[in-house]
Amino acid sequence: MVTGGAGFIGRWLCKSLLEKNNDVLCVDNLITGSETNIKEFMKNSRFSFMKHDIVQPLYVDGIDEIYHLASPASPIHYRKYNVETMLANSVGTMNMLQLARENNAKFLFASTSEIYGDPKEHPQKETYFGNVNPIGPRACYDESKRFGEAMTTCFPDVYVRIIRIFNTYGPYMSANDGRVMPNLINQALTDKFMTIYGNGSQTRSFCYVDDLVKGIYVVMDNFHKGPVNLGNLNEITILELAEKIKQLTNSKSKIIFHPLPKDDPTRRKPDITVARSLGWQPEINLNSGLEKTIEYFRQLK
Repeated sequence: MVTGGAGFIGRWLCKSLLEKNNDVLCVDNLITGSETNIKEFMKNSRFSFMKHDIVQPLYVDGIDEIYHLASPASPIHYRKYNVETMLANSVGTMNMLQLARENNAKFLFASTSEIYGDPKEHPQKETYFGNVNPIGPRACYDESKRFGEAMTTCFPDVYVRIIRIFNTYGPYMSANDGRVMPNLINQALTDKFMTIYGNGSQTRSFCYVDDLVKGIYVVMDNFHKGPVNLGNLNEITILELAEKIKQLTNSKSKIIFHPLPKDDPTRRKPDITVARSLGWQPEINLNSGLEKTIEYFRQLK
């Protein structure tokens, strides 16, 4: 079962699980996910879709693994659905853990690098407690993911895993969710102003979605007590990213700057020592991933 399976990462996880000949139940309430993302799977006899809000209890038999990805994940979405975000990662997580217990199923909670806040440690290790504003504009997401991690540890009788996902990109990202990658690509493709918040010196590390899905499998299938960072080590400034996208799209766009949002992290890069010890590291470089992502958004145009 994949909760949030009609979202960006959930869609790719469902696809990969089907390719491995698994029976897949996709559960999504579609407040930010889209049936368009999973349309191609609907004719597959091994795939089924259930429109359901996991904040409400769910009773399903025959589940071997639960990948719990259900939550708005972009700033625009989790600010719009702030209460829904907090409930999905708290009550929803509890409900899915109880379902895992009833089915004697493995359980993986998809947490986020956002739990580190605006980090004072760089790169960020799983042992770092973070620097988070608990009442800031990002708190509904940051704090509910932190709570979800804590909730997951309250079920010692369930096979549980926690991943902390760093910035991930690729085809099927929502074009209007406000995240930096689709924003810059779509602005570049239409020769509109490419918008950067702050002076562009803030950094991110972008992981292509195929690499992330492989990391999810590795964490689910290998014993490790505690969270595992999944992300790419290639740290890049947002200004460098914008210039790279402009070059790859042959765009005539002009780069403009707006004030940096409150609590926006200045640096973000994972320490993936733990993931490497389990046998995973990303393989797809940024240029290759960007070309695939740009082509996807080009086709949408």
